[in-house]
Amino acid sequence: MDTTLNTELDRNHGTGIAPQHHSDTTTAAARLPSPSGSREKKGRLDVAWLSLLTQHGSKPPFLLKFRSSDGFIIFTVSLATFTDMFLYGVIVPVVPFAIQTRAHVEESRVQYWVSVLVAVYGASLLAFSPICGWAADRGSSRRSPLLLGLLVLLGATVLLNVGSSIAVWIAGRILQGASAAVVWVVGLALLADTVPQERLATATGWLTMGMSIGMLIAPLLGGVVYDKAGYNAVFGMSYAFIGLDIILRLLLVEKKVAARWDIGVVGRLPVTVKACADETMTPDVALRSTSEKRVPLAASEQRTGCAEAQLDGPPSQRRRDRLPPVLSLLLSRRLLSSLFCALIQALLLTAFDSVLTIHAANTFGWTSTGAALLFLPIIIPSFFSPLWGWLSDKYGGRYFVVVGFLCACPPLVCLRFVDENTIRDKVLLCALLAVTGLFIGMTFAAVMAEISAVIEAKERTMLANGHAGFGDGGAFAQAYALYNVAFAGGCMAGPLLAGFVAEDRGWATMALVLGVLSAVTALPAFLWLGGWVLKKH
Repeated sequence: MDTTLNTELDRNHGTGIAPQHHSDTTTAAARLPSPSGSREKKGRLDVAWLSLLTQHGSKPPFLLKFRSSDGFIIFTVSLATFTDMFLYGVIVPVVPFAIQTRAHVEESRVQYWVSVLVAVYGASLLAFSPICGWAADRGSSRRSPLLLGLLVLLGATVLLNVGSSIAVWIAGRILQGASAAVVWVVGLALLADTVPQERLATATGWLTMGMSIGMLIAPLLGGVVYDKAGYNAVFGMSYAFIGLDIILRLLLVEKKVAARWDIGVVGRLPVTVKACADETMTPDVALRSTSEKRVPLAASEQRTGCAEAQLDGPPSQRRRDRLPPVLSLLLSRRLLSSLFCALIQALLLTAFDSVLTIHAANTFGWTSTGAALLFLPIIIPSFFSPLWGWLSDKYGGRYFVVVGFLCACPPLVCLRFVDENTIRDKVLLCALLAVTGLFIGMTFAAVMAEISAVIEAKERTMLANGHAGFGDGGAFAQAYALYNVAFAGGCMAGPLLAGFVAEDRGWATMALVLGVLSAVTALPAFLWLGGWVLKKH
């Protein structure tokens, strides 16, 4: 360094030229940002930011507490059910008109194909639900299948948007049913994983409100937008809701995932061997056992059976307990009662999809906009769903379900009197639909929460008797798959039953049939919801 400096001094002596210090030059150059270095730094910042949004790496995701909170998870699942039902119902008032202009169906065949398109959705939901339940209980994540289901829903929406034939529309409805199976099975299982049983009916009340709003405002908006802006504008709304749903599902963090970074995050506690043992003890023994210090068991140890809990001898396992969960659950009268209630709920709601628009057009001469407005009176009662859920958590759901089905019978039967183009009949129809929506809405939250309660009670009994439970994955998804199958059966049977009875026997007979079905459903609900009515709990 010194030699170089001396050489430069000799070379520039007397010339007035200052020597160039290489070290200063190098330092100055180092201060200038390198293009490649800037790109690398920006890339590292982008990766760091993305790592905060994802669920991998050593750093906790961005806004972890909020994204894994009960409220955010409930809101996300509720929006998912809203989106699913909105896309299901938005074309209900549109199809009777579009099916003639786009698919060139004869007017005499409109009722038939409308009923078929509505029922195909239910059939697809029924077929895919058991598959989704089985896969979800064996998977490590609830979030991934929810995202996959949303992509399927997007594909279904595109088919229904661009399709101009019955075959393409049927394919779109099949994909819609498959997506709904994922949303309902995995979404309800995620709620059961997240929310304790004593607050689950309240949570499902919010979900029910999302479902009801989606199901009931979709026909309203679909009819109005179709009349004012055309067929493609109807699907523009659908794409907007799908985009919002994608964002929320990407942000969602499950409780068990959040626990990697925050041990304070706790979801629903599993059924433990200790709880089973306490149920089999006498009160004195149970009191002594609860006062003793116990070492907590790991989740895998909690489900290994009561043999490790020092219960009396392993009794012989019943044949039903050796069956796969989805089959053994079907032997529970309590669960079957809940499934029957779910079937009738769906049947009563979807029955209007295939007949109400057509009856309003034939009786009142209304267009799709006027017919869609008839779904509005059923929207308002759905806002009471969280209240019904809270009351069910507080007082038990049995009597709310019974009262709901019994009191829905009179307004359903009285729909038979709406048969003239008068102001009186129009007001009567709106009032009857509002009362029907109010009482049917009372039943949803309690029935959804009952599914989870059955699983918890059954697993507690199995462990108390020394049998293996449902395993680490539990059986919530498979139980809600059965719920979905029942609900799908109602979605499939409702429009077919109402449509064919109305076409064959008339509107009045259809109203009578729906009313009788509602009243009959109150009986099994009274006997078995919450357990056998004569059994002390």
